[in-house]
Amino acid sequence: MKKFKFTIRGQEYDVEIKDFEGSSAKIEVNGTSYDVDVHVADKSSKTPRLVRKPVVNKPGEGSIKKSGGGASTVKAPLPGSIIKINIAVGDSINPGDTLLVMEAMKMENNVLAEKGGTVKAIKVAVGDSVLQDDVLIEIA
Repeated sequence: MKKFKFTIRGQEYDVEIKDFEGSSAKIEVNGTSYDVDVHVADKSSKTPRLVRKPVVNKPGEGSIKKSGGGASTVKAPLPGSIIKINIAVGDSINPGDTLLVMEAMKMENNVLAEKGGTVKAIKVAVGDSVLQDDVLIEIA
């Protein structure tokens, strides 16, 4: 199977592994056959393992509190430039209405209203460059 050459205390040994099964092996050392037991140490991985602790929430913890009414904002979904605004301050809008069109990654993207209401303020103008999560429109 495999041949090795060992030097122990200046003495050379030619070792050939003939058969290996489980933890026992048949080897030949300088022409003499031996049956030996092999002890294999557990290898520890150098790659760290991620251990996650279970998340235990206390009553009321982790719940999302909804604000009662108030103004909501429409934010930029990704960086880009404003190329068209379809609304004006004071307009009434419904969920799903196209509020404005912005160019991002060489594509035109419609920004839709998630909630209905009245347009309170428009924070951008045509030609403005915006970053992701910049406030575009305030809805009351």
